[in-house]
Amino acid sequence: MNWTAIAAIYRFEMARFFRTLLQSFLSPVLSTSLYFVVFGAAIGSRIDEVEGVSYGAFIVPGLIMLSVMTQATSNASFGIYFPKFIGTIYELFSAPVNFLEIVLGYVGAAATKALFIGVVILATAAVFVDIQIAHPVAMVVFLLLTCVSFALLGFIIGVWAKNFEQLQLVPLLIVTPLVFLGGSFYSISMLPSIWQKITLFNPVVYLISGFRWSFFGTADVPVGLSLLAIGGFTLFCLGVIWWIFKTGWRIRS
Repeated sequence: MNWTAIAAIYRFEMARFFRTLLQSFLSPVLSTSLYFVVFGAAIGSRIDEVEGVSYGAFIVPGLIMLSVMTQATSNASFGIYFPKFIGTIYELFSAPVNFLEIVLGYVGAAATKALFIGVVILATAAVFVDIQIAHPVAMVVFLLLTCVSFALLGFIIGVWAKNFEQLQLVPLLIVTPLVFLGGSFYSISMLPSIWQKITLFNPVVYLISGFRWSFFGTADVPVGLSLLAIGGFTLFCLGVIWWIFKTGWRIRS
């Protein structure tokens, strides 16, 4: 394993993040504050509790998941697309670096950025509501797996995209709606029975449910099923990336 190459890619990607650290820090703080003003104050004043948890605290896991998923996907997709767009990716292919080391560098940096955003949102949310984490180890596991899996998804999108518009297509039109419809700001038990069954086809439900369980000990679906879903999704993305490098699909042409 060429750890020097991995570190070089990782540092290069993180340097771009630290150059805009102020914007990277302020954006989640402001957006989290706005969510609490709109959802916590306006809607929370009409909903006292959800599954025994105050509504303001109940939306925190979903809010973190929303930002982490979109940030991990966007950062990873742009990270690999930009060198492909300007042609510097061929210099990377000519270096003694294999596909696993390339993925570790780019995906590791994107996951780190998303993790940073998640921590910032959690700290901001703690200013507005009292947050108790029932299972801190499980919370970290779910957060890390989500960061890594959606960074892998973003890497795939970056390879697939032919222009900058396509980079935003999946995060904006697929990931974000799935998060909103996946119980991020409500419990699916509040839905009519037919919609509860339909919602279970949304894979994001299992991620948000497991992450919320780590906070409050309550979940819409079994925790084991949530871990199986996020683990399976991670392995699926790794398999797709392995196939991309094996065939050279859209990355060597």
